[in-house]
This record gives sequence, structure tokens and C-alpha cells, in this order.
Amino acid sequence: MKKPLTDKSGEVRELTREDMKRFRPAAEVLPQELLAVLPKRKPGQRGAQKRPTKEPVTVRYSRDVLEYFRTTGPGWQARIDAALK
Repeated sequence: MKKPLTDKSGEVRELTREDMKRFRPAAEVLPQELLAVLPKRKPGQRGAQKRPTKEPVTVRYSRDVLEYFRTTGPGWQARIDAALK
């Protein structure tokens, strides 16, 4: 028997693996009119910035500096930004 997702007060219960197996893609359950106005992004893809926080520029750094920051892993450009502040 399928349990309701909400109780009488409207609280949503914790989803089970069986609940998630029954999930369907939004394109199968939402009206085409709504799908037409929703943003077309791939899973995990970020949307456009509301307000640009950084300015793109071209800068030349020595190979040693770049190598150091790159070895620190993902986010190395942000760490250069923080070091220069």
C-alpha cells in the first residue's frame, strides 16, 4: 500500500527508496506551457548571476605561482583572488 506523502497537518514525511523509485521526470508530469518557461539547464549547472561579482581580465603570473596555486586543488583561482585582497 502506498503511504501518503503528507499527514493531516500537511507535514511531509521522510521519503523512502521506494518513493524515489516512483519519481518521474518533470517533462512527463508538468504541463508543456510551464516547461516552456522554465530555465533549460543541465543537472548541477548554475544559472546566470543576478549581479556580476567579478570582472574578467587577463593577467600574467609566473609559472611557479600558478603551479603553487593549482596544486592546492579546485578553487585555486579563488585563492589567488583572496591572496590579492
